[in-house]
Amino acid sequence: MRDFSNIIGHEQIIEYFQNAISVDKVSHAYILNGEEGCGKMMLAEAFSAALQCEKGGGNPCMECHSCKQAAGRNQPDIRYVTHEKPNTIRVEDIRRQINDDIILKPYASKYKIYIVDEAEKMNVNAQNALLKTIEEPPGYAILILLTTNADGLLPTILSRCVRFDLKPVSDEKLRKFLIEEKGIVDYQADVCVAFAQGNVGKAIALSSSENFNEMKNAVLNLIKRLDDINLNELSAEIKKITEYKLQIQDYFDLMMVWYRDVLLYKATADANRLIFQDEIYNIKKAASQSSYGGIQEILAGLEKAKKRLRANVNFELLLELLLLTIKEN
Repeated sequence: MRDFSNIIGHEQIIEYFQNAISVDKVSHAYILNGEEGCGKMMLAEAFSAALQCEKGGGNPCMECHSCKQAAGRNQPDIRYVTHEKPNTIRVEDIRRQINDDIILKPYASKYKIYIVDEAEKMNVNAQNALLKTIEEPPGYAILILLTTNADGLLPTILSRCVRFDLKPVSDEKLRKFLIEEKGIVDYQADVCVAFAQGNVGKAIALSSSENFNEMKNAVLNLIKRLDDINLNELSAEIKKITEYKLQIQDYFDLMMVWYRDVLLYKATADANRLIFQDEIYNIKKAASQSSYGGIQEILAGLEKAKKRLRANVNFELLLELLLLTIKEN
């Protein structure tokens, strides 16, 4: 668990939480909305620990008994709502872990806090059960709903919660964090930052992922050889790409980063602004051999491929059309 000072980005949300604690105006229900890995749980845990901290103040001290318990996720008055079914939070989960439990006063702290991760998985009955508690909660109760899709919650729940939509962290902050805190070399940090698009969790995962580096190398190897691959050999290349079918969106995103680098270098001849700076020789070569229109066609083809993927188009046919588009341009 991190305290507020160690969380990357989300300054406005942190300031709001700290002010709410300092003036003792804490709401009974919050929604933290944002994509997976963006920092929702870190914010919820830091806020919960600060609320229960024995020393008081707007930041958990990380030294008192309560903070140490919170760091180990065994603070008795900070509850994590779990669910047995992977894709559904059922009414039974809400009733047993919140509604039936919330009537009991806090064990040792000022508040009794419930963190509901993946709140978008609550079915309608579960949401209606939770709504009854949100409408008339005990004064000591605080509910924190973490979700990747707040708009999927009932309007009646949304209207009774303070909602925060987590914004992407700036590339500069993310890059500095990866280099200084994670020891990632600068050019590798640039790739992770460009690919994470402001998502701290994703950037950290990518920076330590052998599979991501393997996929990146496979993408670059294919792009650099594609001109020399004839139509008869194309099916073998498609078969290689299918090994990454579960991460094909990431595969396409890596391709897009490459061609954006080519386009950028063609327009500016500035190697310092490239993501794949260690590939400058090949990017320079590709830029000299490609037209602006051709690169734009490739980028448009990649966007189309991503949309078709969501529409469940035949996977191998989709790849064949994409590779032919790249070869033609």
